Amino acid sequence: MERKTIMLKINRAHMLEITRRMTPSRTAMTRIAGCYMDKDGFVDGTFNINFLKLSASEKNRNLAIAKAIPFAETNTKLKRYSFIEESSVSVRQLLLGLKNCALKNDALLDTFYEVSAEKYHSSHSYGIFFFHSTYDIPIKGTDKSDLWDSEEVYEYLICAFCPVTGDYEPGEPEFGFIFPAFCERTEDPDYIDIYEKNPQKPHQDMYRFLGVKI
Repeated sequence: MERKTIMLKINRAHMLEITRRMTPSRTAMTRIAGCYMDKDGFVDGTFNINFLKLSASEKNRNLAIAKAIPFAETNTKLKRYSFIEESSVSVRQLLLGLKNCALKNDALLDTFYEVSAEKYHSSHSYGIFFFHSTYDIPIKGTDKSDLWDSEEVYEYLICAFCPVTGDYEPGEPEFGFIFPAFCERTEDPDYIDIYEKNPQKPHQDMYRFLGVKI
């Protein structure tokens, strides 16, 4: 018997913890990888780069793309879903593999691109942007202030689907996700936070690919 997807509320304060670190001087982002797709869903080029090797302008541009996902309006454009369908097992393992290798396995990335090309429907060319980052979670004092000591590191991926124009110039994300979710200030691979620029027109085939229901 198929269970229903569980959707939890996202604590916006927890998302702001993540986005506050998304500046060139504070980011712990390690790598960016992705591909460009033409409007017919064929790969038009790939990239996989150490984030620290980007120019200052490239860092700012890519941080803006990544930040748009966790900074989105919580529980409206950014929603949290549980993985519960049998089909999600392989997808979750794929995402865990990408996280654990810090986006250094091109074969895993190619698998994601190939399936996404079938499931993500777009009338224009677009890019898939993957970001790998970490966050040393500071311990909170009794007054909720950060004590700056850390006992846990949150390691996560941000994925953004963006329209591209001209010489692969990306626009703002139309779809994306954060995995694993940052639940109660800890890493939880049982949940994924999914972003929709237009929640009234969800990318339903992508939800099925990711193993959640809306």
